[in-house]
Amino acid sequence: MRLNEIDYGAAQPIEGYGPGFFRLGGEAHAAPVLIAPGLVRAWGGYGDADTLLGLAGQVDVLFIGTGGDIGHIPPALRSALEEAGLGVEIMASPAACRTYNVLLSEGRRIAVALIGV
Repeated sequence: MRLNEIDYGAAQPIEGYGPGFFRLGGEAHAAPVLIAPGLVRAWGGYGDADTLLGLAGQVDVLFIGTGGDIGHIPPALRSALEEAGLGVEIMASPAACRTYNVLLSEGRRIAVALIGV
């Protein structure tokens, strides 16, 4: 078996998560949280569209983790994000964390907004 070390550059992968938090760089951040290369900040949830819209032009795809199970986001939020040019992918938060890390390791322009687990 061949193992390859993953280089994330200056970006920080999601190291772990648990009830109400996500861990990056050894530090726990309370959910809901927005994570993008060079950015980790509190997010106000589905009612905080402005924070997500601020990513337009900086990322190509935004993953939204809806918690422990996949759920729906408000249609108006999805429409606003797509109109701003953001690709939006909805998934359960654990899957969003894994997918974010994989694409981050590939150098992709991505972000993830996580409600919780």
